[in-house]
Amino acid sequence: MTKSSPIDSLPKGGGWKTFLVFVVKETKHILRDRRTMLILFGMPIVMMMLFGFAIRNDVRNVRTLVVTSSMDGATQRIVEALDASEYFTIVGTAPSGRAAEDMIHNQQADLAIVFSPNYADNKYSDARVEILTDAADPNMGQQYATYAQSIISGAIGAMLNSGYTANTQAAVSTKMLFNPHILSAYNFVPGIMGMLLLLICAMMTSVSIAREKEKGTMEVLLVSPIQPLVIIIAKAVPYMVLSIIILITILLMSYYVLQVPLAGSLMWIVVVSLIYILLSLSLGLLVSNVANSQLVALLMSAMVMLMPVIMLSGLIFPVESMPQILQWLSCVVPARWYISAMRKLMIMGVGYAYVLKEIAILCGMTVLILTISLVKFKTRLE
Repeated sequence: MTKSSPIDSLPKGGGWKTFLVFVVKETKHILRDRRTMLILFGMPIVMMMLFGFAIRNDVRNVRTLVVTSSMDGATQRIVEALDASEYFTIVGTAPSGRAAEDMIHNQQADLAIVFSPNYADNKYSDARVEILTDAADPNMGQQYATYAQSIISGAIGAMLNSGYTANTQAAVSTKMLFNPHILSAYNFVPGIMGMLLLLICAMMTSVSIAREKEKGTMEVLLVSPIQPLVIIIAKAVPYMVLSIIILITILLMSYYVLQVPLAGSLMWIVVVSLIYILLSLSLGLLVSNVANSQLVALLMSAMVMLMPVIMLSGLIFPVESMPQILQWLSCVVPARWYISAMRKLMIMGVGYAYVLKEIAILCGMTVLILTISLVKFKTRLE
């Protein structure tokens, strides 16, 4: 007696009945495949949530300083108008414009409103308001200044309509700190560095190891006298060298071609970048432990790394404008901390003391992910 195959159970001939049988069969196959269901339903939901809440270019909770010699009636009304808006939060005062610049330089504020001495009493050309804003991210710096100018103009107009006798015609000027020419390259170069290094190291490493597993050569390598750890390090070294070459290329192009300054210590820029490269290699190793084929490794790397880097790292959309839950979620995105450190070192020119937080987080992530990757790799071997 011959054994029947699943194909024999299908109806013979053509027609709608046969067509519907195949439709039902394919539907059941899709419903049983959890990965397919996750892609079909999980991805659209995640995309809609991210694009709906993360993509925000509006201004929120901008840390604002007030610089004034005396808080008279006119300055009080303008400051209250700024603080009452959802866009600005008054975090303190500064004795002078220079002191305010130093506080912005040290990441204690994002914007400062500088009133001329005895603002309300200066009824002529001496009365002025200057807006100092952090333009390391030129898009957000311009928006900070535009929102502030709008609120200040509105407050001055309200005083004028109410018959306020003090000066209401003061000139409002803007000073862009760190990026006076409003060059977008100042913002995108650190972000591109974070994205490229992560993708090259993590994606290429995971695909390389997955290729060995897919072809069956990984088993041959593992039964050789060479230690498995040595094999993994040997496969990661070429990508690390390649990433260092790419880092040098990016720095040279940004400085000589795009005119982006290297205002901070070059040594610390390289040190932070090397930590980030090692972290990216660890991520690639972690992905390769899960993926059994090059395609799976590529898809996982793209979904797990590329989208969070673009959406949640501050590369394009400011983290401060996102909902609180997405701000917390962005904390686990390594590129967020690397891009923040590069902006401070390259654009603002701060010392290493101001990026210790970013360095500590990147080092902690590196140790954690590398440990998990090696332990999981050893477990799979056993």
